[in-house]
Amino acid sequence: MKITAIRFAKLEVPLITPFKTSMRTVQNITDLVIIVETDKGVLGYGSAPATPVITGDTHGSISHAISTVIGPQIIGMDIENLNGICHKIQHAIVANNSAKAGLEIAIYDLWAKRFDAPLYKLLGGGKPHLKTDVTISVDHIDKMLADVNLAIKQGFDILKIKIGTDIENDISRIHEIYQDVAKRAIIRLDVNQGWTAKQTVYAIQKLENMGVELELIEQPVKNNDIAGLSYISERITTPVMADESAFSPQQVLTLIRNGAADIINIKLMKCAGLSQAIKIADLAELHNIPCMIGCMLEGSISVAAAAHLASAKASSIPLIDLDGPVLGQYDPVVGGVDFTLSNVQLGQGAGLGIESINNLQELTWPF
Repeated sequence: MKITAIRFAKLEVPLITPFKTSMRTVQNITDLVIIVETDKGVLGYGSAPATPVITGDTHGSISHAISTVIGPQIIGMDIENLNGICHKIQHAIVANNSAKAGLEIAIYDLWAKRFDAPLYKLLGGGKPHLKTDVTISVDHIDKMLADVNLAIKQGFDILKIKIGTDIENDISRIHEIYQDVAKRAIIRLDVNQGWTAKQTVYAIQKLENMGVELELIEQPVKNNDIAGLSYISERITTPVMADESAFSPQQVLTLIRNGAADIINIKLMKCAGLSQAIKIADLAELHNIPCMIGCMLEGSISVAAAAHLASAKASSIPLIDLDGPVLGQYDPVVGGVDFTLSNVQLGQGAGLGIESINNLQELTWPF
């Protein structure tokens, strides 16, 4: 089964509520869908969101990189040559991680379809059911408390709280949310690079002294502040998770060597695809560092790929943050992984198991 063409489409799903972090506010899940065609008529599906403030990628840059640089190098290759194709994708161009990730997802989808098996089984097997947390956007405290209680009522028992806009207000919001949760849910804190190292130590030590128990604090400082992460990790009890500081296997190794993170957050769009995510998971496991599998604000095509990876790598990826699809008002993807509130159920169809996609807007490149 050989690759013959690559084309694009667009998916847009309105969010149930605006997605707010210290870095951005978003109203819709908007994915560029990457469709890889083969000489056997079998299609592979991948997708990528535009996250310029995090990865530097836009839909324009993603489509341009694939159409003009990466794609021409893999056209004609046999899908069974998975490692060879991924090597071409990873080395065709520097950066452009979301382009590489979206394209790799489609390739892995085709590879698993070639062998007529769900992707997670070919990646090593595992349980087809995962349980995700849900994100609570930063907002005024009454809105955050309402969102927290709605999430718990819906069955979520792990909450990822977004803060990082004002240190004293952040401390107050976290404390009030913790008191309200009253052991009904686990709290993960995501600062999205919103604090300094000294602010983080001040805030977390103050919260710890107040009796607030957090499962982890995610990326409190700027992505390049490895010394800051080390400074924090040495001074607080709460585990520190690196996200924007952990794009590549090389960066993860630097974090580990500097004692800068207790947990690594793997995101396909950040690390440039499944092939690199597997390397990060294996590297972290060698050093007894657990990983979380996360996602950007993206839909169920790419998040399905992350779910398949998490199932196959459960020993090294015990933490799940794959709530992107449930933040939308509906899921346009039929078949594949079922995202229902906190429950993530992998299907048994070949590849990602996608049967069809509703509301798909075909695009003609350049667009």
